[in-house]
Amino acid sequence: MLRPEQMSKVSVTGAKSVMDDVIETLHDLHLVHITDYDGSWEGFQPGDSLEGADETSGQLVTVRAIESILDISEDDVGATTSIDLSNADERLEEVRQEVNELDERRDELQSRQRDIEERLGQMELFADLGIELDLLWGYESLSVLVGEGDADGIRAALASAEGIDGHEVFPGRDSVAVFARERDEDALDDAMVGVPFTEYTVPEETGDPESYVADLENERRQIESELERVENELETLKLEHAGFLLALEEELSIDAEKFEAPLRFATTERSFIVEGWVPTRRYETVVSTLRDAVGDRVEIDEIERASHTGGHPGHDDAHDAEHGHEDEAVATDDGEDVAADGGTAVEADSDTEVATDGGTSGNIVTVPDDPPVIQRNPDIVGPFELLTKAVNRPKYSEFDPTFTLFLTFPLFFGFMIGDIGYGLAYLALGYWVVSKFDSDGLINFGKIVMWLGVFTIIFGVLYGEIVGLHFFEWFGSHPPIEKGLSDSVTPEPEGWAFFWLIAAVILGWLHLNLAYLFDFVEEYQLHGPKQAFIEVGSWLIALNGLWVFIFSKFLAGAKPDFLVGSGAILDTGPFHLGFTGFPEVAGMIGAVAFFLGIGILLLGPWYEAFEFAVPLAHPLSYTRLTAVLLAKAGMALAANLLYWGAYQDEKGFHFMHTYEPGHTPEHGEVLFGGFSNMGTHVSAGPLELGLEGAIIGLPVLIVAHLVVLAVGGTAAIQAIRLEYFEFFEKFYEGGGRTFQPFGYDRAYTTDT
Repeated sequence: MLRPEQMSKVSVTGAKSVMDDVIETLHDLHLVHITDYDGSWEGFQPGDSLEGADETSGQLVTVRAIESILDISEDDVGATTSIDLSNADERLEEVRQEVNELDERRDELQSRQRDIEERLGQMELFADLGIELDLLWGYESLSVLVGEGDADGIRAALASAEGIDGHEVFPGRDSVAVFARERDEDALDDAMVGVPFTEYTVPEETGDPESYVADLENERRQIESELERVENELETLKLEHAGFLLALEEELSIDAEKFEAPLRFATTERSFIVEGWVPTRRYETVVSTLRDAVGDRVEIDEIERASHTGGHPGHDDAHDAEHGHEDEAVATDDGEDVAADGGTAVEADSDTEVATDGGTSGNIVTVPDDPPVIQRNPDIVGPFELLTKAVNRPKYSEFDPTFTLFLTFPLFFGFMIGDIGYGLAYLALGYWVVSKFDSDGLINFGKIVMWLGVFTIIFGVLYGEIVGLHFFEWFGSHPPIEKGLSDSVTPEPEGWAFFWLIAAVILGWLHLNLAYLFDFVEEYQLHGPKQAFIEVGSWLIALNGLWVFIFSKFLAGAKPDFLVGSGAILDTGPFHLGFTGFPEVAGMIGAVAFFLGIGILLLGPWYEAFEFAVPLAHPLSYTRLTAVLLAKAGMALAANLLYWGAYQDEKGFHFMHTYEPGHTPEHGEVLFGGFSNMGTHVSAGPLELGLEGAIIGLPVLIVAHLVVLAVGGTAAIQAIRLEYFEFFEKFYEGGGRTFQPFGYDRAYTTDT
């Protein structure tokens, strides 16, 4: 759970006569993440694609092209059983011809449609002038311009232009025609310079442009009708053949993957080696399945069992013997010996021997690569991998922080919002996302939002709050805890506020200790105790030393009264925990430990000492939890105050659910009347409302709480910031390889 699943590197060696069977078996297993051969072994070359690869790839391109034309997706098929692919070649050719003919016809119609739209736009411009087309062209003594522009500006420009003996401007609603007799060549063009005008080419046609417009519109309607018919035929083909095409694509993709698998193998003229990673717990399954398929004609070895320490230690001789890896030789069908001596060895055509023995002896030759990562978290924790992967997938040697995210992220959020009403809203939103979308990412996001809603409800019960109203008071009681902005004073609200500030800092202190402990273990396993002590132990010493000093009575006079001493909030505050501070001697030791930790940093990368303020600043960053808690509570208070109004008595602050205008609540003072107390009063169960004010104020109340709900949702940003920038930053880098097993998850076909 805190570590990725353990992986083993497997080597399968045999003659090419069994390579097809090995490929088929590994593909069906869907358990082995193949390591691509890098060409580094003398005498071995990457293999060649199997016969049929080119034909399969060509068909696959054809199928995907058809799917693109028809815009086919998985949603067009839905849940389905295996689809019959008998006579697939003939059916594919028929579909291809039909689709191509219709697609070409659609392209032709769309091209004609664009051309008509362009011509129609211009002809409507000429029709706007109300001038016959043959009057706009063909003159020897007149120059004519037709287009869009300002008729008055054109007249003014032509009137003052030289080289023009006469002119006439005919404006329409959106167009203008200019006739001019030029004395000088290009005089009209020169006169139009600087005048806003867009010229259009006049078609050499005759007759009324209105009739051309009518003809073009009629042609456009015909094309649109034909285009609609073609689109309908394509949609019919889509509905009819979507399942077949997706199934065929799946089958061809599987075949292509198998045919191209040898490209990832190391091969000689007669033999092959394939290496790959498999979950250690499934290694025996791989061995037994291969044995059932090809018997003793291949040698299978677990050449490496990767630990989470960053090294790749191999298995020892006892482990080899346990799995049958003692010295042996396997004869292939071609008479070539495939030998194993604690690993595997293949005699290449060039008499070069390539051996693997788990990585512990000097004669191992293997393609170096890191184990791929499978995050192993319970189903309840799994959705939070979405947040981890937003940073990066964990490396194989790293702790997977997903479980700690599951424990703390909803806790932080629920603490900050803490309201039953808002929690139910988040729960409903998350459920809607889960039920509405099919994407794994969105489903996991919805589940995370549901968890945030659950914790918001839990804290809402503890705070006794529902949409900002304190329901415990309705029953003459008080909630177990309060936010610090309360309608009662038990104890004073500021006591709760100070307590939550201190609690947030302590929570941050513990959270960061966990992060440093993770980092210490990683450094210890990767680089040994000395490196771990210098690079991580130093920060642990500095962090804990500093905060022991801060919470101690040493130099108490220089510290806030609510922190240590007789006024310490952990002693006099809501829970009366009796803590007034660590003894002075503990504070002295803590101060020394802080400077000692910073000093130890100088033994390693000395520049890290410049971050000496981190042990103070990062725990203080957790006070944002309390800041958001109080801010959200204040916003909800303001929203309810606008609607309900409030009064205050010796017991504290109360919303005026039963206040009547003109009458001050018994032993209290009205602070604000509120919308609900305006107008004619009517009884509504235990409440009395001003009818007019209650109606007018209801939209205000709803909008205000929607704003609080939306802004409260940004608490997730503050919570995830603490996770990413304070917690993750201490120990987590990410960058692990995704586990991609050789094989295919079938959805439309069966393996028969």
